[in-house]
Amino acid sequence: MTRREPEDMEDLMRIDDPEFDRVLECVFGIQSHERRTYFALLEIPGSTVSEIAEDLDRDRSNVNRSLSTLAEKNLVDRDGKILDGGGYIYQYYPTPIPEAKALMHEAVDRWATDVHGKIESFDV
Repeated sequence: MTRREPEDMEDLMRIDDPEFDRVLECVFGIQSHERRTYFALLEIPGSTVSEIAEDLDRDRSNVNRSLSTLAEKNLVDRDGKILDGGGYIYQYYPTPIPEAKALMHEAVDRWATDVHGKIESFDV
């Protein structure tokens, strides 16, 4: 029997011992390729889109979309670097795990508060 992966917080609550990467995906609503991008940055902070794309064997445009999503979720920061010959390049830095965990706790707390509110508003 194949185990189905959790898709949202409700699914996640039904798993006795979820793995960190699956919790990360569910809490932030990200896809596995976005999670892999985040973990790649944890390994090599300050990477460029090209470096990440090569490391993950993915297209640069897909990596760009993943980084945009991760930035929206406050899981990565972007820093512009001026090149010696002119122009610039962006380097990406992951939110450290302790900070990501704090963000996850906040998201789960908001979800639990919403659920508690729904329970309290239920009237037969």
